[in-house]
Formats: sequence, structure tokens, C-alpha cells
Amino acid sequence: MTPLRVYPAVVLALLVVTGGCSAVRTRAATASRPTLPPAPTSTSTTQVPPPTTQGTYAVGTAALNVVEPGATSGAADRMLPIAVWYPAVSSNGTVSPDNARAPYPLLVFSQGYDASVSTYSVLLEDWASAGFVVAAPTYPHTDPSAPAALDESDIVNHPADLRYVISTILDTSEAQGSPLTGLVNTGEIGLVGQSDGADVSLAVADDSCCQDPRVKAAAILSGAEESDFGGSYFTTGEHYVPLLVVQGEDDTINVPVCSAQLYDGASSPKYYLDLLGAGHLPPYVDPGTDQQVIVRVVIDFFDAQLAGQQAGATAIASDGNVSGATQITVSASAPTEPGSCPGAPG
Repeated sequence: MTPLRVYPAVVLALLVVTGGCSAVRTRAATASRPTLPPAPTSTSTTQVPPPTTQGTYAVGTAALNVVEPGATSGAADRMLPIAVWYPAVSSNGTVSPDNARAPYPLLVFSQGYDASVSTYSVLLEDWASAGFVVAAPTYPHTDPSAPAALDESDIVNHPADLRYVISTILDTSEAQGSPLTGLVNTGEIGLVGQSDGADVSLAVADDSCCQDPRVKAAAILSGAEESDFGGSYFTTGEHYVPLLVVQGEDDTINVPVCSAQLYDGASSPKYYLDLLGAGHLPPYVDPGTDQQVIVRVVIDFFDAQLAGQQAGATAIASDGNVSGATQITVSASAPTEPGSCPGAPG
């Protein structure tokens, strides 16, 4: 890892007592946006794993202790701790936000069920070092180390939680005296999620039940459409959110047909990164080629779709094709057999 990466103990406590959040099935308005064309198809492959892919920024951290008011009268408030990584500068042992090149695109990451945010720390830190503000909430009943009991059925509340997190980060960026003041570009917001967190990210990006018009692109890592959310996917016409879909070929938890279903239903620009022989969680948390490729391709994708950098769209083809390890496509259909995805709409 880069020697520039230093993490100060910056803690910002936010107690939100007013405002509220719409119920998870509320339909959001949408807004159109121009998008770059997809990366050109490449038949060449990288013969060796790419080098460590973090960027050149030092990385600072902040912790936001957020209380989300109950969505309905009498409903309990929800605790939403948010870990944030942001581009920083390091001088004489002091790390501070890099305001000189701000504002930066915002990526909001949603973790998988029964997995702590810290499980994904390599991905989150590397994305921040490449010039993104990365925010990762811990949803209620998902973290195995949290005092609240694990409860996967609480996922139906998480799209509303995610929209609330986006609002909180934007408000914090606009507040004076915050470590995030002025750091976030409010027009460049992307979502990333893994497993159940990918389901939630997809819902907020592209399901009529929960779509947030502030979201401009989404990376869905081993995720699926979820019928429990209600609504319908990819029915917003011109207001479509570009997608990067990442899937392990041998994943037995989120089977490949789930990623294929959502990818095939989406419109371009879309990208499918196939992790050859990979399972469900290891590609994202274990050091190695898969993790390095995921870091790099996610950066390329959001450089193109949020920051408007054509170089990112071009680089996806080469960074996503590593001989014997990964393949990326922009074809209309995913490179896997069609079938039925458990829990997804028919």
C-alpha cells in the first residue's frame, strides 16, 4: 500500500432529530443526464495481474454517528454509523482534506449481510486514494459485531436508509467546520454495494420503488434484483443509471444468473466483469488479482460515468481483461446461461 496513506482519528458526531425519511416504497422523481459511450470491446488480455491500483492521494478518515428518524409515526429511530474516506494531503505528519482539488465525486458503499464495513477496507481506501469521497454506512442488523441482532429481513428498510445517508453526506459537505466541508461534488454521486448491499444499491439506482435521482451510476458487486422491495427495475426510460455488474463465476450465494438477469435487463452503457472461478466474498476482501482488478475497474467506471473522463471508459477494456482471471464485456447479454434468480421478480 502507498506510504502516503495515513489515517487521522477525525470523528464528527451528528445527531439528527428532525427531517424524517420517506418509506422504502416511495417512488422518487428522476432526472436525465448525458452519458459517455461504453468502452470499446477488447480481445486482448493482460498477461499478469495489474499492479497495486491505489491512486496518488493520501487518505483521511471521518466517522459520522447518525440517527435517522423513524420513517413513520411511532417507528423507532435508526442508528446509521458512517465511515468516510476522503482525498487528503499529508505534511509533517499532519493529514488534512485536500481542498485544492475539491470537490470530488461521492461513492456510497453498502456492505453485505453479516459483514462489517471494515471487511472491505482495501477497496474503500483505494477508491478514496484515486480521488473519490467514499462513505460506507453500517445498516442496522447487518454487522456481526454490532449489539443489535442480525436480521436479514431488515433489508427492506435499507433503500430508505441509503437515501438518508446520501442526504447526510451532502449536508455535511455543505456545513462549515466539518472535515468534509466542500469536498463532495453534489452532481457526481455513485453507488457501490456487495451482496445484499448490492441489492440495496441497485434498488436506489434503478428500481421504481426507491430510485434516487441524485444517483448517476452504480457498481453492483454480486447483487440481484429483489422482489421484496416492490416496484419495477429499468422502467425509467431516459432516466437510466449506467451500471457496472461484477460477478464471481463460481458464486453459490449470489448465483451468476442473478447478475445476468439484471445486466440483460439494463440498457447501455453497461459493463459485466466476470470473475473466472471466483466465489462470493473472497474477490472483494482477499488480496490477489481479483481484488486488484475490481479496484481498478470500479475506478475506471466512475471516472467515466461521474467525472466524465473518456480515459476511464477506454481503460475498462484492458483493466478488466486479465488472462485466466477476469473478462469484461459490453455486449447486450451477460456471458452466462439464462435462468431464474431466487428472490428476484419474474
